[in-house]
Amino acid sequence: MKLLVVVLFLSVALVSTTSPDPEAPTGFDNKSNGMVDDAAHQADQAKFDETEGVDDGLGPLYNAQSCRECHQNPTSGGTSQVSELRVGHQGHDHIFHNPEIPIAHGTEIIKGRTLVNDRSICPSAAFPDMEIQEHVPDSENIRTNRMSVGLLGDGFVEAVADQTLLDLSKKQCEESHHKICGQAIYVPIVEAPGQTGIGRFGWKDQHASLLSFSGDAYVNEMGITSRLFPDEVTKLCNTAPEPNNQPGTDGLDDVDHFARFVRASKAPARDATLADTPQAKKGSQLFDKIGCVTCHVRTLTTAAAGAKINGGTYTISDALGGKTFYPYSDFLLHNVGTGDGMVVPMIEHYGVRMYQIQWKSFSPQHFQKAQNKLRTAPLWGIRFRNRMMHDGQSITLRDAILRHRKEGREAAKHFKHLSAADQQAVLDFVNSL
Repeated sequence: MKLLVVVLFLSVALVSTTSPDPEAPTGFDNKSNGMVDDAAHQADQAKFDETEGVDDGLGPLYNAQSCRECHQNPTSGGTSQVSELRVGHQGHDHIFHNPEIPIAHGTEIIKGRTLVNDRSICPSAAFPDMEIQEHVPDSENIRTNRMSVGLLGDGFVEAVADQTLLDLSKKQCEESHHKICGQAIYVPIVEAPGQTGIGRFGWKDQHASLLSFSGDAYVNEMGITSRLFPDEVTKLCNTAPEPNNQPGTDGLDDVDHFARFVRASKAPARDATLADTPQAKKGSQLFDKIGCVTCHVRTLTTAAAGAKINGGTYTISDALGGKTFYPYSDFLLHNVGTGDGMVVPMIEHYGVRMYQIQWKSFSPQHFQKAQNKLRTAPLWGIRFRNRMMHDGQSITLRDAILRHRKEGREAAKHFKHLSAADQQAVLDFVNSL
């Protein structure tokens, strides 16, 4: 009898220690994933959706007037078909160089960034003779569009331990005999000077922190300065006090609200009807068999609640800690033959003072090595796109798959050799994500 009790006790203990991590909540209902209450989440969304004006600090150069403008399909924080223009050139030294773009009839040169803003706030009544619209010089012969990325569920992505991504990179390389080696890159945490983390946000993995990512987007896409990015791209036509964005009565400024909104968002839900079809289920198996899953990793798990990340500035909450989610990405950099040849512009993404700081484990040479690499696109929510890949040039999923070269060549070849029915099964599966 005692032996039976011991066996039962050990069985229960084994089950309890091997039980799977709870899954991240999914949906498009604009409700919190549990990190904050719904009222706080909706207040953060209102900040995310808010239209900015010149008096708020918009511009002088900008692309959009709200975060939602580029992240809104099917709801705030989602994907969009909005793209941005980036340019540069290869120098005589065979190294990528950021562009030099003249504005105001050549009286000022915009440097240190690859982004070319589509809009400006003048000429205006206050500055009737000031022309600052950016135009790309002929010298900048490396040119690309970059599609806006989806943000829903990125709080879980941020909460993945750096070591998880480093281990994934190593495992990929070993198991593929060095044919597929995702690059993990250390990037500055802007809110923690001197500290770095493994990048995972943006097409070039230029940010590891959602707060850094938010501050970057605010100044570069909307021209609004904050405590993280207090310097304007140009001061021409500028009248708003700096930094434009100031903390509210709750002690939080807009970038805090943006980051908290994304962190508290639910992960994209699947199309349950399509996912349950025999065709999509078969496609799921084929997706793994032909090798897509090597880079488009199905499942990741966040670090434990209470873990400190982003240089010790952020503690993972219970709502985000120890959660399993399904992004269909490794969040690593790969060369799949579609790279745009650009290197991350340091000043644009980390501020004009970044070279005055000694960053831990940081190497600009690693960015040079990633010149023709891009982050593996997460496939969750891909059904809300009709322009795919980083540049939006692939109009169908079939186009996107067959466009893969280099590290993606074998998977594309295996897909091409499938029967028409099996190819359609794979497409149905991906369309269910």
